[in-house]
Amino acid sequence: MTDQADFALDLHRVAVPDPSQNACWSPFSVACALALAREGARGRTRAELDVLLSGFELGAALEVPELALAAMLWADDGLALNPGFPLASSVRRTAFSDHRTARELINAAVGEATRGLVPELLGHVSPATVAVLVNALYLKVSWQRPFKANATKPRLFHAPGGDVEVPTMEVAARLGHAHRNGWRTVVLPARSGVEVLVLLPDESLDQPLGASAFDVDDSAGITLLLPKVDVREKFELSDVLERVGVGTMFSAGADFTGLSPDHLVVSEVVHEAVLRVDERGLEGAAATAVVMTRGARSRPPVDPVLVHVDRPFLLVVRHAESKAVYFLAQVAHP
Repeated sequence: MTDQADFALDLHRVAVPDPSQNACWSPFSVACALALAREGARGRTRAELDVLLSGFELGAALEVPELALAAMLWADDGLALNPGFPLASSVRRTAFSDHRTARELINAAVGEATRGLVPELLGHVSPATVAVLVNALYLKVSWQRPFKANATKPRLFHAPGGDVEVPTMEVAARLGHAHRNGWRTVVLPARSGVEVLVLLPDESLDQPLGASAFDVDDSAGITLLLPKVDVREKFELSDVLERVGVGTMFSAGADFTGLSPDHLVVSEVVHEAVLRVDERGLEGAAATAVVMTRGARSRPPVDPVLVHVDRPFLLVVRHAESKAVYFLAQVAHP
């Protein structure tokens, strides 16, 4: 994977194979959590994570003032830690044998970090758990040019299950625009170097999509008709990660001796994200938990271009300079 778009799209194709469903996830949160796991990984476990994350640079994307980012290490009271691990000095200890209390503590911390948008990341915690690496993020930014609230009205949307009327916003402005290989891309600039890419297929979401759709060098006068968005999704990403080449960390061959001298294995990777888009801007939150146990795995033109987003589409929220993808949403039912 050579860049931010490839990382996002490669995982999206595996995680969201059904073009008829809504979905939302944060490539940025997943990458941050896996980068934290990589800090404790050694040998083949680390090599696989290195390949997956090779094109994902955090850098400038961390500097957006409106981005709140939290990294946590929750460890069992009896787990020995390598003092060189980045979060060893700020570890949060709990007794995972009291799995209900451990779950409540972790979920409360994630809920606080995401401003209440992700209150129940972990639906369960096994008593066999000994460590949980958590990333949580919250982002709220306004448009550089807001949509006019009085212009929002019901418009027809061609959903997979049939036509429906949905609240649709309207803005006329000079915006980044490209139309190639069966996809139309419109760029909506937000504050603090954040931008939203609206990716509208000529036909349907199951047509091929390459990273070139993320590259927009031209602009045009655009009249954009865009449905309001409110999507949420939760994933268990273990199978997804195995299918993109990261499997050793789930097996008996896992090596996390950079985190602990004990033999740790990842049992599951849980991710939840929510994204809301309205006339004023966007608000999104996401969290990723890498759950670890000891030993073997056990887990569950001149004229304005009219772009009427009246069929299923993709939304990408990214950092304009670094191209880091904060959120990728598939909207089939606004």
